[in-house]
Amino acid sequence: MHDTTALLIELGAVILGLGLIGRFAGRIGLSPIPLYLLAGLAFGHGGLLPLAASEDFVAVGADIGVILLLLLLGLEYSASELVTSLRTQYPSGAVDFVLNAAPGAAAALLLGWGPVAAVALAGVTWISSSGVIAKVLTDLGRLGNRETPVILGVLVIEDLSMALYLPLLTALLAGAGLAGGSVTLLIALGTVGLVLYVALRHGRLISRAVSSDNPEMLLLVVLGLTVLVAGIAQELQVSAAVGAFLVGIALSGEVAEGARKLLTPLRDLFAAVFFVFFGLSTDPAAIPPVLLPALLLALATAVTKILTGWYAARRAGIGPRGRLRAGGALVARGEFSVVIAGLAVATEPRIGPLATAYVLILVILGPLTARWTEPAVGRLRGALSRRPRPRPAPPPGHERIEGTSQSPASSETSAAN
Repeated sequence: MHDTTALLIELGAVILGLGLIGRFAGRIGLSPIPLYLLAGLAFGHGGLLPLAASEDFVAVGADIGVILLLLLLGLEYSASELVTSLRTQYPSGAVDFVLNAAPGAAAALLLGWGPVAAVALAGVTWISSSGVIAKVLTDLGRLGNRETPVILGVLVIEDLSMALYLPLLTALLAGAGLAGGSVTLLIALGTVGLVLYVALRHGRLISRAVSSDNPEMLLLVVLGLTVLVAGIAQELQVSAAVGAFLVGIALSGEVAEGARKLLTPLRDLFAAVFFVFFGLSTDPAAIPPVLLPALLLALATAVTKILTGWYAARRAGIGPRGRLRAGGALVARGEFSVVIAGLAVATEPRIGPLATAYVLILVILGPLTARWTEPAVGRLRGALSRRPRPRPAPPPGHERIEGTSQSPASSETSAAN
């Protein structure tokens, strides 16, 4: 009974604290993710007050949070939208991968963490935060801008890439090696292709089978199906998160809309628990030594994301101002970076502190770059254009007389006249 009482007290305090933190973040116009991470650091191992009684429950809640994050993300897209994005945005997706995964991989190798850690850190720096970016675009009133479909297209490519990247990373972290990783990747490719085919051809039948006019029944069926598929995917080493994402893609129409409304509050609750758990598992004393590498990596990948958005918007025929807005909007990292780091921290514990500091920096910097990249570059260009340009020196043999340039010979001719 004593253990149950302590669990209830700690859990109630955590949830209440998360609510107050979220309210405070909303008032100052900031994403609550960095505050959730800081709260986890404050009450985790090495923090001010470790949460011993509720740690196991929070760990399970964190797993559910990842599943719900990916499910709701899948519900945002239909299979046809994913296929269209793949056809039109794949060059931008390739540029996005090269520009933003390479710095993370290079940093891990320079720090001597090995190739598996390099693959993990490449994913941390590669994937933008769909949740933070969607909120920023809504807050700035840019959902109707010409560059917004380009931004969403890049995010869709990244999200779909996770269905292939996460199983490969999971296999590498499990020590499966190149052969085992290749088999896992083939399984993931086959699974994604099968789900897309079924969703395109028979999506209405699936949605009809899941559909219910009773919100309670719809919630239970969708949530139960998602957790079941996530567990099967985890058993096949395809990643529970990917399984949840594919369930979201398979549902469409009114079922997807109804499930989204019912599951969004649950997603927000357990996603907050997930971010807190990631902070709980990170020792605050391990962050200061990696703060400088995290800052340098954050600044470098902020620039590469801006270049990514510029390139993608340019391909769509958008002007320079829209290109800058697209690039600035893509800077924020968040949930996926933390998910990847959470998977890798068991193999390379040093990734946890670096990823925490990195996400904290960019989840704060991202909304600022989304708002100020285009105005800042415009002002810089205006200042440079207003600078006085030095006049070229007159050629030899010429003299300036009251603002005119005359040669000695022409001066003598004028005097003679």
